[in-house]
Amino acid sequence: MAHPDPKRRSQIASLAAHWSWADTKDRSARTLPARRASIARWQSVVDPAGAMPPDERARAAESARRAHFKTMAKKRWDAYRVEKSVKAR
Repeated sequence: MAHPDPKRRSQIASLAAHWSWADTKDRSARTLPARRASIARWQSVVDPAGAMPPDERARAAESARRAHFKTMAKKRWDAYRVEKSVKAR
């Protein structure tokens, strides 16, 4: 049964995750399905109809993925700058 306290549940889950990764012999094999799913998702974002040649679709998907993470980094940086200026007042 799950612990009723959310913080305690989080601690227990974190501990279990660390032990699970400590027992993992082949990390690459364990994360392979997630990596494949991520690649497939980005490819479907840039080419939903599947009309592009595979190599072009792969390059476009990688560019879209990078653009997404750079956009998130920029938003975080912008928020940090706003937060910093508010605290400076």
